[in-house]
Amino acid sequence: MFDIQISPDEPVYVISVVSKLVGIPLWTLRQLDKAGVVCPKRIGKKSRLYSLKDVRRLEYVHFLIEEKHVNISGVKIILEKEE
Repeated sequence: MFDIQISPDEPVYVISVVSKLVGIPLWTLRQLDKAGVVCPKRIGKKSRLYSLKDVRRLEYVHFLIEEKHVNISGVKIILEKEE
């Protein structure tokens, strides 16, 4: 059996997988990318690859959007203040 170690910064997750993992629709993930909330690595012109670190950040973003009813602009401000 293989024991594969992947760095949390390594972009390996495609957008459809990330959408299922964090419960955020594809179009919202694209909007978050456009707004600069999460910046996945680009492969070619269309493909986005997310790292584990991006996925964890998106879990928090999902919490802010769904539980706290914060819009994307608000999410961006909150994340900037926390960094």
